This record gives sequence, structure tokens and C-alpha cells, in this order.
Amino acid sequence: MRQLARKIGVHAQELSNWEYGKRIPKVEQVALLLGFLVVEPGERARLLELARTAREPSWLEKVMPNPKAFTYVQYERETSEMFGWEPVLIPGLFQTPAYTRVVLAGLGVPDEHIERQTLARQVRRDLLTGPRPVPYQAVIGEAALRPGFIEPPVMAEQLRLVLDLARRRSVSVQVLRGSSSCHPGLCGPFAILGFEQLPPIVFIEQFQASGYLYDEDQVAGYRAAAKTLAALALSEQDSCAFIGEVIAELGGSDG
Repeated sequence: MRQLARKIGVHAQELSNWEYGKRIPKVEQVALLLGFLVVEPGERARLLELARTAREPSWLEKVMPNPKAFTYVQYERETSEMFGWEPVLIPGLFQTPAYTRVVLAGLGVPDEHIERQTLARQVRRDLLTGPRPVPYQAVIGEAALRPGFIEPPVMAEQLRLVLDLARRRSVSVQVLRGSSSCHPGLCGPFAILGFEQLPPIVFIEQFQASGYLYDEDQVAGYRAAAKTLAALALSEQDSCAFIGEVIAELGGSDG
């Protein structure tokens, strides 16, 4: 780190402050870093664009066709705890290859990218099943368990995987059934990522763009929303029993 700091003309402590998010480097300093680290042109352009907007209270990035370019995956690798609310889809970390392919095709992802993104989601599951699993609390809407566009055998296989993951100590799965009350989850899916040495962030994914929020008040609001959703949802035990019932309806077995 000292050698790199000397090459770009800053103190090592300053470089450390950038690394831990305590200070934001100037665009020209980011450009120097990218040059010394020999970052490929496409990724360099993306990171420079982020550097230009880093001081904004929140920011959006265009969804890239290359899964390796997803900023979210980079955050995911560093997270120490996660919460996810998914009203109509199974969370990405839970998805089977067959389910992922159907969803990506339905969203219009080009055929040449579907297999790469499917593989990427399988690799990312190591976050939950690896030697040091990250605690993950998932609240899933009932609609995600009964999609009309997934063939019953594919959906039954998918739900069996959800049950397998739900049995892990580090994974919590709750199902939010149709509610007569208005709740913050109606505004769409979101994820909260916590870190050991950095403030938490909120990730919001839309059709053609994804958003990141890290303002303290905004994050606090989403944490409160997460608690509300978890309180409205079935307990973990009842959720697993309900998923088993849906699997039976689909003509499968919960194993």
C-alpha cells in the first residue's frame, strides 16, 4: 500500500481512508489508481463514472450485461449480514439453474448472457453454503411461490432448494402471505447489506437500473421496513410448512 501511495502521490493513510470509505478520492486520483492497477477499459470507464458521482447522496448505475461488472456482487462479497425482501421472485442466491434461465429469458436477457448469469448465481451461493456462511434473512412474498410462468416441475425443484437452504443455521426464510394491510414491501424489492467496518447500504433493483442508498436516515427507514415485513410474515417454521404445502400442490415432495 505504501508503494502504491507513493506512485500516485499521496500518503498511505490517505489511501487507507479511501479503501475503508472514510474519504472519497478525486476523479483524477481514481484515474491514477486504475492506470497503475492496469484495469481493463470497460471497467475503468465504469469506475470513473462512479467516482464522478460519488458525492451524490445516492446513485444509479445502468445494469450491465456482464455479471462480473455488477457493483452489487462486489458489495455482496464483503457483506457480513444480509436482509432481502422479494415480493414476486425467488431471491437470486436461492435460485436453481432452471428457474434462473426461465426468469432471465422472460426479462429479455440475450441468450449469450443467460448461461453466464446463471452460472454466476450458482457461484454466488457459496456466500450461504461456504465454510463461513453470511447470515441471511429473506422474506419472500407468497406470489413468488406460485408464479404462473414457471412449469410445476421446475418450481417444485426450486422450492425444495429454498427449503434446503432454510434449514441452515445462517439462513432465515419467512413467507409473507397476502395481507389486507398496507406495508412498505408494496413499494418493491430491496436488500440491506451490513459490513463489519463500513456503514450498511440499501440496494434497490429495477428493470433497467439499480440503486444504492447509504444515507443514514434512508437506511434506518429500510431497516424499519424490514422489521415490519418480518413481523407480518409467517414464522420460519410455519413458512417452511407452507412451502411444503405449495410443493405438494405442484405434484412434488419436500424431501
